[in-house]
Amino acid sequence: MRVAVANDHRGHKAIEEIRAVISQLDMTCVNLSTPSDPPADYPDSAYVAAKAVAEKQADAAVLVCGTGIGMCMTANKIKGIRAALCYDELAARLARQHNDANVLCLSGDLIGSNMLCKIVETFLTTEFSGGRHLRRVKKIMAVEEGLDPRDIKGQ
Repeated sequence: MRVAVANDHRGHKAIEEIRAVISQLDMTCVNLSTPSDPPADYPDSAYVAAKAVAEKQADAAVLVCGTGIGMCMTANKIKGIRAALCYDELAARLARQHNDANVLCLSGDLIGSNMLCKIVETFLTTEFSGGRHLRRVKKIMAVEEGLDPRDIKGQ
């Protein structure tokens, strides 16, 4: 699996730990990270990494800014991206199992190092469940196309 990583200046320290987790999982890290100085704008980093996933240059991405919120908002503007902001392992697992999330957004300021690594590992090793969840993901994709999700029926 190829995993793109990107950050703003507040996510720099966390990205270093995330890159180590990706390596330990024997996955390939597509390093799009930025240094801690000078300050970097999170939309720039989120855009580059989300585009890498959307264009199949990476299978997933992990984005880190101060809260994770700005990265998540930006990434979700890219067609084909289902970014999830996760603060614990359960959210990371469900984002993958139920929503087929392909981008993980994290807080560099609010999550401790231990939890951060557990969230990343859980996200990257959890598979999409499919089944009834596939219909819901198709509805998300329909909204992205400007369609009414209520018109999507069946599996």
